[in-house]
Amino acid sequence: MEVVIAPAGDLARLAAASIEALLTEHPRSVLGLATGSSPLKVYDELARRHKDGLSFAHARAFMLDEYVGLPADHPERYRNVIEREIASRVDFAPGAVQGPDGNAEDLERACADYEAAIAATGGVDLQLLGIGTDGHIAFNEPGSSLASRTRIKTLTRQTREDNARFFGGAVGDVPRHCLTQGLATIMSAKHLVLLATGRAKAEAVHQLVEGPISAMWPATIMQMHPHATVLVDDAAASRLQLADYYRQTYAEKPDWQGL
Repeated sequence: MEVVIAPAGDLARLAAASIEALLTEHPRSVLGLATGSSPLKVYDELARRHKDGLSFAHARAFMLDEYVGLPADHPERYRNVIEREIASRVDFAPGAVQGPDGNAEDLERACADYEAAIAATGGVDLQLLGIGTDGHIAFNEPGSSLASRTRIKTLTRQTREDNARFFGGAVGDVPRHCLTQGLATIMSAKHLVLLATGRAKAEAVHQLVEGPISAMWPATIMQMHPHATVLVDDAAASRLQLADYYRQTYAEKPDWQGL
């Protein structure tokens, strides 16, 4: 696991540069798209690079998760969020961006179909991630199986409170259930890129990077991934015991190596 500590704007540029390098070398790559606050600056940077010539025309993308039961036209339905924040701002082909169907009549079948769709592409090449204050990635809440696949999950009170800001502050309007890629699904991606900023994420980042692997902090499973990159600002890195070492190793990293 590589840990990079830098200002938030620099982190977004690093993540976007990694995606640009991937698409330049392999235009038909498969991207994993996250929602929440963490990736927004990355999407802004990708949209800017698209205007400068970066093409997504041959790429495909899969979303991490989706609320269950939100109307199709609800602005916080994750399919609409991804469309607004990135898909409509670049040149993905029609149908190239897929998400789990939170309004399916058979949610269990929808989850199985989503797993099959990801597998049929050969899997995700680069997966963007954020992290919750309780250590969840996607909607894999504390206690999630480390071997889990796409499934329905009940959201914790903490996650619903954290996400209430997207619903006008009304916790009661945040759905109680979601469909989410499982931890094993996420771990199947070839490269994981997680972004976290702000002191509120400091404990979760500390557990992710330096804590024991535990279902109580689901993101810790990333310690087992062969190519995981954690991009954090100073505030989110404030609990890291080896922060100085992470800064040193990144400063001395060969330019050709990339993320």
